[in-house]
Amino acid sequence: MVIVIRRTNQNPFMSDTPSPQDIIDRERNTWRTVSSGWRKNDERLRKSADPVSQRMLDGLRLSPGHHVLDIASGTGEPAIPAAHRVGETGKVVGIDLVDEMLAIARDKAREQNLDNIEFRAVDGKGIPFEDNRFDAISCRWGLMFMPEPQAMLEQMRRVLKDEGRIALACWAEPERNPFFTHAMSILMKHMEMPQPPPDAPGVFAFAERERLENILRDSGFRDIEIEDLRIDMIEAQSGEEYWQVMEELAGPIAVLAKQMNKETYRAFSAEVIASADALKQGDSLTLVGTTWIAHAAKSR
Repeated sequence: MVIVIRRTNQNPFMSDTPSPQDIIDRERNTWRTVSSGWRKNDERLRKSADPVSQRMLDGLRLSPGHHVLDIASGTGEPAIPAAHRVGETGKVVGIDLVDEMLAIARDKAREQNLDNIEFRAVDGKGIPFEDNRFDAISCRWGLMFMPEPQAMLEQMRRVLKDEGRIALACWAEPERNPFFTHAMSILMKHMEMPQPPPDAPGVFAFAERERLENILRDSGFRDIEIEDLRIDMIEAQSGEEYWQVMEELAGPIAVLAKQMNKETYRAFSAEVIASADALKQGDSLTLVGTTWIAHAAKSR
């Protein structure tokens, strides 16, 4: 997951409009700060998000020998399971802004003895490959954070072969994603959070199914299919564990929490923990997420 923020001494949801390069730079810096938390929690994240990865890959209709591009690859998902599907004769390239995240992906690929995959850090200004190179493209929870999403989709179309397919995952409506909004709603009580413009990059930029469908069509894709999938995003034994995971993984929340003075931070974190504990059923609590999964083919 990649989240857009502003300068580290400002609220990341302020209504001022940053340039595309500002967004790229700040995104990269935010996710560098939590890369160690992503390494620590990699198995937890992989397990919770694997149903999304597998459904995306199913819709790409991968076969041995296919060449796949995974955009916003982060710690290597779904690039690594894609590499298993395309086999030794296939090839997967994963790209991301944050090389510290890709270092985790490279370690995982080595552990699984995958020789058909590589990970490249990119500048975020485009897709650095020639036209008609890939059979399929995946982008899990990345498009909604990009400053110019239609331009990126047009780049995806450019590097796809004729009849090539893409798979995207974008978070659905906030009310269906309590894993994120639970802590964020409490944060908004402790910090001023002006409403961002409706089309601003962010977690829920493509929460409306219609917007996702329209931008795919406008970018030159056809046979668009969009479904929603509900997953158990965070499972924890206590509210304290939930907050620890969120602070280690959720870049914008972590950045904002670090801006608080000690007294405000103590009050905020205590409220998050107590309210999460109230959600426990038995000895554990589960906070769910709902994502759109979109598949489409390149229009001629």
